[in-house]
Formats: sequence, structure tokens, C-alpha cells
Amino acid sequence: MQKWRISIIVAACVMATLWNHAEAQPPTKGRHYYEARGEIVWEVPTDEKIIALTFDDGPDPADTPAILDLLRQYEAKATFFVIGKRVEKHPELVKRELREGHEIANHTYSHPYFKQKIAGEKIRDEILKAERIILDATGHKPSLFRPPGGYYGDNLVDASKKSGYLVVMWSWHQDTEDWNRPGVAKIVNKVLKNARNGDIILFHDYVEGKSQTIEALKQILPQLKERGYRFVTVSELLHYRKSTTVKN
Repeated sequence: MQKWRISIIVAACVMATLWNHAEAQPPTKGRHYYEARGEIVWEVPTDEKIIALTFDDGPDPADTPAILDLLRQYEAKATFFVIGKRVEKHPELVKRELREGHEIANHTYSHPYFKQKIAGEKIRDEILKAERIILDATGHKPSLFRPPGGYYGDNLVDASKKSGYLVVMWSWHQDTEDWNRPGVAKIVNKVLKNARNGDIILFHDYVEGKSQTIEALKQILPQLKERGYRFVTVSELLHYRKSTTVKN
């Protein structure tokens, strides 16, 4: 009986210790944590009728020129999150993007997904390798970084900071999923039904297979312009971001 009582007491102590330890753990760091600290940007709420169009995974000789033509037609500026190894193959397209007033941003060298706790050095290697290629091709050093797939965490934020970059995602209600080719109408409806001031819209100027993005833009750009929206780069949009004080 005595042994039984001792076992119960020990078990209770162990459970209490585990419970207190669990209570002491910090909550999972989600969007609010990084957004409040100004470390990751998803959108920039503003009274101004401005929207930032972003294009990932290019440049691509099949789609990027047609997208640039449409942007010029509607006096729209955009931000291109380019992949280093594609810049190596098509430097002339990145030069054209800059020449026409668009912004070039970093989307890694080889488009890896940082799903797990990857060492910060590996993330930095991807960022800096892409940076060197962009710099060699254009003479321009980007300041914005978007992780492939939108995976983020402390390691990624720290590696980005050390490399001199701000992490930029996209408005969750403006993920067009155009990479998956869901249909032109779905891409168009996703953007037009959800458009808000300060949105960052996610498109791709490189997809596997025939892109639907160009046909969708032919409807999206004139309709948003008719509503009074201006299309700005992400860096221009950030000028409207309210300053945030972070308590350490």
C-alpha cells in the first residue's frame, strides 16, 4: 500500500512538472507575431487605392515579355521575385523589367522549400547566390525576399535580416494559384472579388505548361484601373506602412 501511494505521488509530481513546463512554452509564432514586429509583410492596409502586383519564379521568355507588354499598356508597375538560375539564362528579361520601371526582388537561386528547420546558412547561401547573379546581370541589389512556397520561421527571418532583406509574402485573400492553372475565370474572380487597398497579389510569370496568367491579366488590369486603383511596386507600397514599435 505504501509503495502504491509513493507511486501516485511521484506520478502526480511528474504530471505537474510537465504541465508547468508546457504552460511556460511560448505560443507558436504565427503571422501576427512577425507582422507586428515588421519582420514579414503580407499587405499594407491604407486609405490609398493602390495595389502591388507581384510575379514569382521568372524570368521566362515565353510569358514574361507578354506580361511586361500588358503592364506597360495599363501603366502598371510590378515587383518580380526572380529565381537566380533563371536570371542566369535570361538576363535580358530582368534588364528589361528594370528598364521599364519595375522592381526586382529575390526568390532564391534554385527555389527550395524551407519547410523544416533548415540552417540559416543554407538559406543565406540561396539568397546570396541569387543576389550575386542579379547584381551581375543588372548592377542592382534587391532588398526584398520572398521564400518559395511562403514557408517562414525564425531561421528564415534571421537569415534574411543578416543578408539585408525584408521578407515579403502576399495577401492571403489574393493567392491566385495561377501556377496550378485553375482556369482564367477563377484567377480573375479571385482578384476582382477580393481587391482591397494595399493588397499584394501573387501571380507567376513562369508556370509549367501553358500559362493562364496572361489571359487573366487582360481582364484584371483594365477592371481594377477602372475602379481607380494604381499599381505600384512593393517598395512603393511599403511607404504607406505604419511604423511599428516592438517591445523586446
